[in-house]
Amino acid sequence: MIDPAELDLMAQLARFVRQSRWADFTGAAFTAESPSHVTVYRLPAEPTT
Repeated sequence: MIDPAELDLMAQLARFVRQSRWADFTGAAFTAESPSHVTVYRLPAEPTT
């Protein structure tokens, strides 16, 4: 498994922002002891001109 902090850094370098993170697909809270994680990233909204 990729460490969540490493994944966050890779996403940030690709200009994504983290929207949410859970321990599993049921939406259980993610903790330092969680054996897995489900993370949702999004691209920030483009500024309108």
